[in-house]
Amino acid sequence: MVHQAAPAPTCALITDSVVAELYGKQARHSLEQAGFKVTLFVFPAGESSKTTRTVETAYDVLLAACPERRSPVVALGGGVVGDLAGFVAATLLRGVPFVQVPTTLLAAVDASVGGKVGVDHANGKNMIGAFHHPRAVLMDANTLRTLPKIEVQCGLAECVKHAIIRDAGLFDFISANLPAIFDGNSGVLTELVAWNVRIKSAVVMADPFEHGVRAVLNLGHTFGHALETLAGYTGLKHGQAVGLGTLAASTMARNRGILDDTSHKKIEGLLRDIGLLDFRPAVDIAAAMALMRGDKKVRDGRLRLVLPTAIGSAEIISDAQPEEVAAAIEAITSPSSRGARR
Repeated sequence: MVHQAAPAPTCALITDSVVAELYGKQARHSLEQAGFKVTLFVFPAGESSKTTRTVETAYDVLLAACPERRSPVVALGGGVVGDLAGFVAATLLRGVPFVQVPTTLLAAVDASVGGKVGVDHANGKNMIGAFHHPRAVLMDANTLRTLPKIEVQCGLAECVKHAIIRDAGLFDFISANLPAIFDGNSGVLTELVAWNVRIKSAVVMADPFEHGVRAVLNLGHTFGHALETLAGYTGLKHGQAVGLGTLAASTMARNRGILDDTSHKKIEGLLRDIGLLDFRPAVDIAAAMALMRGDKKVRDGRLRLVLPTAIGSAEIISDAQPEEVAAAIEAITSPSSRGARR
């Protein structure tokens, strides 16, 4: 399948240290059987590796193999692998083909589909990046059955986001099938992934470079990215941050009167049932707000936020007031950090 999407004599396989142990040999053998001469690059697992330093090391390894501009980069792993490998593909030789092979629920339903690639910076998550859409996205649902529970929870954060912004039916499907999802039921997982990909791909195709409607996919992310940055990209996973950010957005929408209290409680309840509200970080609210003001989605100096108006719809607002943003952040933080509000 990779050779059909990007025919070439050579390719690069980029993965992290955890996925390399699980599927690295199998993936490399499959690519070699397809006729590729494979250059493997493995980096330490975790968000803290998603930096320009890791990218520079990848350049050194890949350029030593003398790739061609048609030589694809294959990303095998979760969202961190896809983001970093995609950025390498977007910039190596001014751009080479890119193929995503997601092995986590989060990557399968979200990160592998949209064409956003990049690395983190001390000033914020994904602040250095590009749009570089994959030639193909290939997934084996059986890889999702080996995921630890926390990774399933993180993937479900993005699924809930898609449900809130576009499809109340998906929201009900997730609610009704949580036990089967956590048990690794292949049929349910396949349907869950397909449903989410249909939603995200439709939004992305309507707005490939995020000039308009695609911004709704950022529900929970502006809040969440601030939490991740304050945590130093350790101790708080992306999906956990998105789950907390989604609750913050729902709280702000309820407080504004654009989301009814019943819907807000349903959103909070599902996030709690998934386990995404089990960890409430201690947050300096002023510092979080400063990071949000520097978010890459700011336009004309105004912070744009996505707020739900119902389960199945959302709107983008650009008139957020500091006090309501602070109240929303306060709602998702641990009680011990509430004194940091100022």
